[in-house]
Amino acid sequence: MGTASRGGSAKVEKMPEGEKMRQCKQEAEQQQKEDEREGLIEFYGSYQELFQFFCSNTTIHGAIRLVCSKKNKMKTAFWSVLFILTFGLMYWQFGILYREYFSYPVNLNLNLNSDRLTFPAVTLCTLNPYRYSAIRKKLDELDQITHQTLLDLYDYNMSLPRSDGSAQFSHRRTSRSLLHHVQRHPLRRQKRDNLVSLPENSPSVDKNDWKIGFVLCSENNEDCFHQTYSSGVDAVREWYSFHYINILAQMPDAKDLDESDFENFIYACRFNEATCDKANYTHFHHPLYGNCYTFNDNSSSLWTSSLPGINNGLSLVVRTEQNDFIPLLSTVTGARVMVHDQNEPAFMDDGGFNVRPGIETSISMRKEMTERLGGSYSDCTEDGSDVPVQNLYSSRYTEQVCIRSCFQLNMVKRCSCAYYFYPLPDGAEYCDYTKHVAWGYCYYKLLAEFKADVLGCFHKCRKPCKMTEYQLSAGYSRWPSAVSEDWVFYMLSQQNKYNITSKRNGVAKVNIFFEEWNYKTNGESPAFTVVTLLSQLGNQWSLWFGSSVLSVMELAELILDFTVITFILAFRWFRSKRWHSSPGPPPNSHDNTAFQDEASGLGAPHRFTVEAVVTTLPSYNSLEPCGPSKDGETGLE
Repeated sequence: MGTASRGGSAKVEKMPEGEKMRQCKQEAEQQQKEDEREGLIEFYGSYQELFQFFCSNTTIHGAIRLVCSKKNKMKTAFWSVLFILTFGLMYWQFGILYREYFSYPVNLNLNLNSDRLTFPAVTLCTLNPYRYSAIRKKLDELDQITHQTLLDLYDYNMSLPRSDGSAQFSHRRTSRSLLHHVQRHPLRRQKRDNLVSLPENSPSVDKNDWKIGFVLCSENNEDCFHQTYSSGVDAVREWYSFHYINILAQMPDAKDLDESDFENFIYACRFNEATCDKANYTHFHHPLYGNCYTFNDNSSSLWTSSLPGINNGLSLVVRTEQNDFIPLLSTVTGARVMVHDQNEPAFMDDGGFNVRPGIETSISMRKEMTERLGGSYSDCTEDGSDVPVQNLYSSRYTEQVCIRSCFQLNMVKRCSCAYYFYPLPDGAEYCDYTKHVAWGYCYYKLLAEFKADVLGCFHKCRKPCKMTEYQLSAGYSRWPSAVSEDWVFYMLSQQNKYNITSKRNGVAKVNIFFEEWNYKTNGESPAFTVVTLLSQLGNQWSLWFGSSVLSVMELAELILDFTVITFILAFRWFRSKRWHSSPGPPPNSHDNTAFQDEASGLGAPHRFTVEAVVTTLPSYNSLEPCGPSKDGETGLE
């Protein structure tokens, strides 16, 4: 205990002024450090405090008006509605931008290039199927059946092609095989909705009012498919072609039809003023177009054109006179030509066109390449490996290759045989009514579904991302001219042993060349990239709020703080609710039950540990105010 004087009050020793100022400064610094240390864990106490701080310090335009006008409720409501409406309009524009971005638009880039051009492949067909020796007898028999059919239907006595006479003697013997199947699919005439078969002595009255066609029935004859035509020419040609395909399908080896006679069809061939040879073409047989020859299809030595013009292209003189052909399959004379890229099959029905006899046809080309963006920008395919259709052709992927392969695979699956016009899948055989009685019925039913896209081939087969096309334009002139035809035909007869029977319809000339040295490339590029999207979003943000990227970070910070406050308040509410629902005393109450139980119990005395928090009282000198003292005043009166 301190000692106090009895006679008066105690004197307090006054602290020097310098030491007092130093102590006050230390206490202020310590208090500042404590404040800063508390700021690391300090957080907003309510939503109102959070939004008031945000609106007072953010760089987003218009937010400060929500604070400074809080005493005027009308202004506060007006700016609140305006602020929310502005946010809504901005995010509506954001939605439009995102929708445009995820639609993956593209820009079309057009480039003109000048370079040496690779000459395309050119396929030329005789346009008339040939009477191959391996099937000559069956074709003669089919011609006799057709002759009798036309005589019964139209009273037309068709002149038959020259034959060796063996078919006439063997007609009765072989008719049991071919005639049986022809009679199963006879030509019939149809009027309104009734199909009738006319007898041989049927009168010819009102025959122009009838439609002609043939009926294809299922194997058990429960269902029939009526294939009718308004033109008798089309009906006869289609009916004859159906039986002709069955004859071809009976050949055990397609090599038996490989009777190429290049010299009797191509009289002259020149490219870049140089003569062509057998190494420059390949041969294949087409069921309807006969012998076909493809030039410049050898990838090891492709032709190139250094200059445009007719003298720097391919020039052909071809024979167009029909001799020993099948007139019921082809009703035109001339040749058929098609220009296509290398390693692509020649689909003569799609891209080919006819060359007229006695005419010089000059075909100018313009090359055009197309490169599409794949992935999300289009449904094109790079090489067809991601298309769910097997490629039956020994060539690269094209859309037409895929479509024909799709039909052939469905044909094998549905009809148990393959169509003769398309490649043969592994383990399958071509359709032949000697083995597959009702394949014609199945084929025409499937063809109708194919054209209506019931099979889904047009959806499965996608366009290639890279493709090369040739835009063609043709010009025609008489060849040879009237004043030069004598010596031209004389030279052809001497060089090619050409026996002239019809000068004007006997030969034709074809010139194929590049029109210009330039070729066009159509490419695609993304029209809306990530950089473009961010730029457009920034423009919209600046338009509606006049702020920057840091303003976006302030808004993100507001959302984060809002989430933290919500979590804290929810945690406090959950804890208080659990305390109120607990049967025990609240956490701040004192429960002495344990001490009473211990005290009442017998046994050894228990030892308690008591923790005390001792707080040092401030010194007496610290109670004095900081700063210089006034004259005549003491720290304690």
